[in-house]
Amino acid sequence: MAACSECQENIGSTDGTRPKLSKDEKKLLKKQAKAKHILLKHEGIETVSHPSQSLVVANGGLGNGVSRQHLLAVLERCGQVETLLMPPNKPYAFVTYSSAEEATKAYTSLSGQEICGGDSEQPITLYLSFVEKVDVKEVSPPLLPPGLIVIEDFVSPEQEKTMLESIDWDTDPSIQKSLKHRRVKHYGYEFRYDNNNVDKDKPLPGGLPDFCTEALGKCLQRGLAKHKHDQLTINQYEPGQGIPPHVDTHSAFEDEILSLSLGAEIVMDFKHPDGSVVSVMLPRRSLLIMSGESRYLWTHGITPRKFDVIQVSERQTVGTVSENSEALTLNKRSTRTSFTFRKIRHSPCDCAFPLLCDSRQTREEKSPPQVGELGASTLEREYVHKVYEDIAGHFSSTRHTPWPRISEFLQSLPKGSLVADVGCGNGKYLGINKDLCMIGCDRSNNLVDICRERQFEAFVCDALSVPFRDGSFDACISIAVIHHFATEERRIAALQELIRLLRDGGKALIYVWALEQEYKKNKSKYLKESKISQAASSDAAAANPEAKESLPIHTNRTSFHSQDLLVPWHLKQTNKNKVTGTHENKEHDPSSVYHRFYHVFCEGELEAMCNRLSNVVIRHSYYDQGNWCVVLEKQ
Repeated sequence: MAACSECQENIGSTDGTRPKLSKDEKKLLKKQAKAKHILLKHEGIETVSHPSQSLVVANGGLGNGVSRQHLLAVLERCGQVETLLMPPNKPYAFVTYSSAEEATKAYTSLSGQEICGGDSEQPITLYLSFVEKVDVKEVSPPLLPPGLIVIEDFVSPEQEKTMLESIDWDTDPSIQKSLKHRRVKHYGYEFRYDNNNVDKDKPLPGGLPDFCTEALGKCLQRGLAKHKHDQLTINQYEPGQGIPPHVDTHSAFEDEILSLSLGAEIVMDFKHPDGSVVSVMLPRRSLLIMSGESRYLWTHGITPRKFDVIQVSERQTVGTVSENSEALTLNKRSTRTSFTFRKIRHSPCDCAFPLLCDSRQTREEKSPPQVGELGASTLEREYVHKVYEDIAGHFSSTRHTPWPRISEFLQSLPKGSLVADVGCGNGKYLGINKDLCMIGCDRSNNLVDICRERQFEAFVCDALSVPFRDGSFDACISIAVIHHFATEERRIAALQELIRLLRDGGKALIYVWALEQEYKKNKSKYLKESKISQAASSDAAAANPEAKESLPIHTNRTSFHSQDLLVPWHLKQTNKNKVTGTHENKEHDPSSVYHRFYHVFCEGELEAMCNRLSNVVIRHSYYDQGNWCVVLEKQ
């Protein structure tokens, strides 16, 4: 197997010699080698200084887009490769040669050399170190979620061709949508993305298409389906496209959901509420059956990417992996078309999973508040303040990794700057830069207690009234706070309070949750399925939660279809009641569901609000981690 011409140019000769490096190149290599050492130390990989048959290839793993075939082609230029181990999701690999001499040749000629990348399609620099032994635990294939069945080769290649060619994307009058992340068609009933449900009283004309009859009949004949399915959604995914994790609405459909994968294979991720994830390979022409727990409890989704990590076929493993290890590689995606069949439910769901059952919640939970009856301050007290007080411990356990661009802002401030974190939560940003003097404040007493346990300076206050003099701070940050205020007037007041705290020339960094959760870098289009236009979103009446209507309850891990809504939080009990419950250390049912009020910002809305403030200028605005963000400077 030969390396590509670009790699052949970059990796030097195979006799162990390397091109002479300049002073700057040597300096860069030294810096990169130090980074490699830190990576390997963090992963617990012990390297040795003397030659051996085995090497660790840092920066050459599945985790940073290098495929098994590509890396093997490069490594085999230096000798006979006995084993190549590529741990899943790791940016390194292990290679064992037939002799220490061949391993030394690879170490000499490949260390610090670039190869053309895989998934990233960018050049990747390899760093090799000797290891005494390769100790990688065998990765056993995960068990499928209960109720999940995958049947390979369910339809023949001829059936597949007929079904794909029968889809008329251009002229067929069936309900058709062009979503931002895929093409979609509906038969039988239209699936509505505004409420993740169907209108059971408005079936589409024509029912299911004839080209699906054979596949559905086979399901019934083989006992794979108890129902005669009457709703079909056809999704077409191009490489790089996916669908967010979700659970099909309980009240809309019966238990069994069938899905055919045609045109290409795909990896679908199933996630349990406890956080465990099972990645399931769906081969081309396979049938996926979800029922019971896998249908009602586990979310399923497709990560948007152009490559999947998959097991190597038996013919590819010869001479490349050890007998006791699982061989993985990268598989480039192709265009895949899924046929998902469902049976419309005409009675309330009575499943065994009430926490995720909208039928059960409708019967058992209090109806969503009518905001006109509550008023803004009452709404915030009941659906923001009290909620964070009760979920503080569990919330804190999920908020431990600082976002890079917020860290960059704090690191960029002059040494000795006085900084206020208004709405600091558990204080994860208070200790980012030891050269700053940071003070945090939050409305939640329990979250502030967590900050104090971590030896941070923090106190309880409302973001609309921070008890410091005007111009006291060099900088302020407000991360995921302002979207919890229930009216535009109160959101502007929170911005004004931040500006009041700043000295002239001081800067404020503000993050708010974005309506456009699938916004791509350098693009600025709304979700095509969203009914909120830019004009409607900016209209005060449309965004005013004082209107006489119930707030919608958002379905987690799906696109937003309303700017003002309640977002569920499923509480999990932690070991410390002190930080999990209220001031009285109240024991909480682990199955409790809390609802938090959010106003999600559409593109341009935050900047428009900031432009209404006096004595302030927007220095930078951007999109990050599903948030709209601005950097303001006080004039």
